[in-house]
Amino acid sequence: MSTRSEPQVRGLEIRSIDYVPLDERHGKLWHLGPLWFMSNAQIATLAVGLIGITEGGNLLWSLIAIVAGTVVGTFFMAFHSAQGPQLGLPQMIQSRPQFGYVGALLVWLFAYVQYAGFNVFNTILAGDALHTTVHGGVKLWVVVVTVLALVIALVGYDIIHRAERVLTYTFLVVFGVFTVGVLVHLHYPPGSFDLGGFKWTPFLAQFGVAAGYQISWAIYVSDYSRYLPPDVTVRKTFYWTYFGSALGGIWLMVLGALLAAWAGKDFDAIRSIRAAGDKVFSGFGAVVLLFAALGLVSVTALNMYGGSLTLISAVDSFKKVRPTLAVRLVTIGFTAALSLVGALAATSHFLQDFNSFLLLVLYLFIPWTAVNLMDYYVVRRGHYAIAEIFDPHGVYGRWGRHGIIAYLVGFAVMVPFFSVDKLYVGPAASALGGADISLFVGLPVAALLYWLLTRSIDVAAERRLAETEAEELQRAAHEHREP
Repeated sequence: MSTRSEPQVRGLEIRSIDYVPLDERHGKLWHLGPLWFMSNAQIATLAVGLIGITEGGNLLWSLIAIVAGTVVGTFFMAFHSAQGPQLGLPQMIQSRPQFGYVGALLVWLFAYVQYAGFNVFNTILAGDALHTTVHGGVKLWVVVVTVLALVIALVGYDIIHRAERVLTYTFLVVFGVFTVGVLVHLHYPPGSFDLGGFKWTPFLAQFGVAAGYQISWAIYVSDYSRYLPPDVTVRKTFYWTYFGSALGGIWLMVLGALLAAWAGKDFDAIRSIRAAGDKVFSGFGAVVLLFAALGLVSVTALNMYGGSLTLISAVDSFKKVRPTLAVRLVTIGFTAALSLVGALAATSHFLQDFNSFLLLVLYLFIPWTAVNLMDYYVVRRGHYAIAEIFDPHGVYGRWGRHGIIAYLVGFAVMVPFFSVDKLYVGPAASALGGADISLFVGLPVAALLYWLLTRSIDVAAERRLAETEAEELQRAAHEHREP
């Protein structure tokens, strides 16, 4: 008879920010592939591929920028994924060793804003898709999508993985046919594939948004690998996450660029998808949109799930939280309500400024991902005293000055290179004709500064402490389960 206890009671996941003990680890490594493929293979990602075209670039260079930006951005998020099985913790709680028990609130606030922002966009897009196909009003469908996503997020980790696998298989059929139709039936303006049509500003804008979109997944990834057994290798965890996410991202962003180049100034995501689908056969555009809405429900659930973990982490910084089903229910419900209010109140300007939102996400998380990865792979090399992460008086302290300083300096040196249309264009970006290279400035500066500041950390002492606390960690994890 198996002694492994499941991480669920009555079908609902119990654990949240707490450590997952070894006898609750389960799942298969390859499940990360379809999860991250389908998380990206939804029509919110399609909107990311429009930027190069709308900024005045031609189709060919937009496609190159999409591929290059996705390849670079996914590299960082996939390395975060490997932290989950090794630590048994969700992603954002892992910021405490770098930023401190209270100091990590800095990045958690930004993460929570990201979850809310993406869910506003996702639910409006899903509501529009459903209203276009089955009618009923966008706001009604926004409510329906939010409720469905809330239920999935509440059931938790296992159902999210299963849903993404089923959706992946269906996606390959539906969007496979749709993509062939786009390639065969759509026609593009002259100069679309002219290598001589290169322009720095739209190229870097598309590159930056594609990279930023992929890096924005970095705050999620360990959430969905933390139940895997720790003997899965870092390399294989990286590969399954990387190729799943990159293939899904490139596919949908490329579709976005193709549709934008074809539709020109008349482009509208929902109506353009329907029109292009109907060129395959009458009514197929509606089929594509209905399936796309399911994809948006699933990614909205991911955002609620991650938002809940981030919110619990934040509350725990002020008052110790015992992770229970009730806590999960309250925080998921609050996260759902917040995004629902935002979606119902949003105007068309929010959708028009989605690219600006993506760039802001990039700016906020570039220095965080640099600090977190430098700490995990270079400074501490994957060895953490996990029990100390939950102790406000533990070895990681309340304020991690090394991480905070590296983050703030990394962000500050990026500011002159920011280029957000209608919001802010820094002096360095202006000198470069509006080109945004802040990614290439903030990443190395934050990472190298953090490495320099942490040279005095006694990593060996932390490792000995982790070994001493290992047995107690397993015991405490079981005591935290509800009866």
